[in-house]
Amino acid sequence: MARLDTSSHFEAPDEFYAGLIAAQDGLSDEACLAFCARLILLLANHVGDREVLDEALAIARAGADQN
Repeated sequence: MARLDTSSHFEAPDEFYAGLIAAQDGLSDEACLAFCARLILLLANHVGDREVLDEALAIARAGADQN
């Protein structure tokens, strides 16, 4: 059974975060949501493992339910 690896693999997390925010700069709310959906699908395709993706969905949903 595949497991989602949630340990950090970032070499420069602050730089990635800044790039993520910059990529959304100036987008409308609708365009920002579309950007995020495309990014998620690109990364999900890269991961490819359905069990890992299902685990990621569950963890993300649990975090959303806490807000």
